[in-house]
Amino acid sequence: MSDAGKILEELNDRSREVFRRVVDSYLLNGEPVGSRSLTREMSEKISAATVRNVMQDLEYLGLLSSPHVSAGRLPTQEGLRMFVDGLLEVSNLGDADREMIDATVTGNSQDVADVLDRVGAALSGVTRGASLVLAPKHEAPIKHIEFVSLAQDRALVVLVFADGNVENRIFTPPPGQTPSSMREAANFLNALIEGKTLSDLRTRFSKEINARRQEIDVLARELVDSGLAVWDREGDAPERLIVRGRSNLLAADGDQADLEKIRELFDDLERKRDIADFLELADEGEGVRIFIGSENKLFSLSGSSLVVSPYMNADRKIVGAVGVIGPTRLNYGRIVPIVDYTAQLVGKLISDRG
Repeated sequence: MSDAGKILEELNDRSREVFRRVVDSYLLNGEPVGSRSLTREMSEKISAATVRNVMQDLEYLGLLSSPHVSAGRLPTQEGLRMFVDGLLEVSNLGDADREMIDATVTGNSQDVADVLDRVGAALSGVTRGASLVLAPKHEAPIKHIEFVSLAQDRALVVLVFADGNVENRIFTPPPGQTPSSMREAANFLNALIEGKTLSDLRTRFSKEINARRQEIDVLARELVDSGLAVWDREGDAPERLIVRGRSNLLAADGDQADLEKIRELFDDLERKRDIADFLELADEGEGVRIFIGSENKLFSLSGSSLVVSPYMNADRKIVGAVGVIGPTRLNYGRIVPIVDYTAQLVGKLISDRG
């Protein structure tokens, strides 16, 4: 049993009720709760002084905190963790929410990326938060690749796979690329591509690049040491991580500090390069997992929570994940069944389409 579970077991009924009501109130309105407010809501008739003593005990246990001396109490990250693990009551998925999510996978679209983008938009709309969808990698051998220039800073790559699937991805080409240089790149790749997957090609080129980088690093280090250059290894944002509903959080009611935290959260998200971290969060077993504050290792910002669930293909192999991110006062009881249902729906979609 976890430490949180032991503490919860040791609480008497009164302490448990006070704790649960403080958390419920926080999740509802985000405000500290005072002893007088709780006195009116308690199932037994007790004085404000008694409630105050119980709250002090809960604060001593690390479950509640007081932002100001007389401002009431809020749950700590540890308190929220204990609430989620031991006291959270998960509601049933509502018909309206189910219908909105179901609508994203109806129709004749064979483009899985398009369907997953619509799933992300629906998940964001239903939860009023931001959604994350990690799309599965397509590992079939590539038959043909083509680059199409759309604008100076936008291009399209068309991937034709040996199993008949076609994927179109928009990307930002390196500076200085021209339509003719893209054609040359496509011709070069098509000469090497037979029987190889994207991962095969990436591995081959990574080895060549790493060999060259060792030479470059020596030269670059000399330039950095001399103060003539700054070494920046940042790459392009991962194309498999779909983020929808950012405006739901940026437009949320709250003071400037809260909005700035949310902006920092998304800035941090956009800086991430290794999307495997996101899949790792869900890769320890089936079902929905909840990460609160600093437990959420995908983001360095502690004022956020992630509700995430993996989805599987027909071979019961985890191939992706869906989730909702927002402030720690998410309505966990409502969002957990939404994420769970969406993950099952996406898994069925992936399995049906092979």
